[in-house]
Amino acid sequence: MSKLRRFGLGLSIFSVLFFLATVFIFYRNYTVPILMYHHVNPGALPRGRLAVSTASFERQMSFLRRCNYNIIPLGDLISLIKDKKKIPPRTVAVTLDDGDKDNYLYAFPVFKKYNIPATVFLIVNEVGRPQGDKLNWEQVKIMQDSGIITVGSHCLGPEPLVNMESEEELRNEIFGSKRALEGRLGREVNLFSYPEGRFNDKIRQLVIDAGYGLAVATNPGKRIPNDDLFALKRLRISDSSDNLFVFWLESSGFYNFIRENRHK
Repeated sequence: MSKLRRFGLGLSIFSVLFFLATVFIFYRNYTVPILMYHHVNPGALPRGRLAVSTASFERQMSFLRRCNYNIIPLGDLISLIKDKKKIPPRTVAVTLDDGDKDNYLYAFPVFKKYNIPATVFLIVNEVGRPQGDKLNWEQVKIMQDSGIITVGSHCLGPEPLVNMESEEELRNEIFGSKRALEGRLGREVNLFSYPEGRFNDKIRQLVIDAGYGLAVATNPGKRIPNDDLFALKRLRISDSSDNLFVFWLESSGFYNFIRENRHK
């Protein structure tokens, strides 16, 4: 065999091994994508990092259904992770933060159309406020009673928990919001979202002590394991995801690994 042919064979073997190693690294770092939305509106409100258009949102939900994603309620991750069960490919969960009225007007009809389960995290003291920009309790109940929307706590107020110094304040926000929602909705509230996605060890432990089964952050970084039930990483969906290729990448399960390692 000539040197050139041996070199070509060696290069081919190396390429295959490199490809297999890359696939192994990616699949080892697969994380169930938890999509995080805030505003969904036709364009009347400012768009950007916290908003997507109604048309874009419907394209994204349609994409998930057409491509046979395994769209699950966020709470299903509790048993999947805790019991170390095999997570089906293309599994994804959908969440909305803050409880804006547009969640009911524009997102909820799309969820019903495509039968997509989602979790809405409410800022309890802002529900039904006079400005009229937030969900009211009647809308929350309609969404909950549909069977596809789960309600979670985003605290009593919007102030980030990391800004609070006293444990009494933290307990009031974490424990108090759970009690308030359960009293209003007549159901157990098991899911928690850290305001602005920020937390520390003390806050995390209080969430556990309050009896929640799961808590979501935003992007706490590589130091936090991907399977930490009380610091689950989410992907902020913004107007950059109007491009379905970008949305596909974000919902692939590997985007978390890419973003945490891109600055190496």
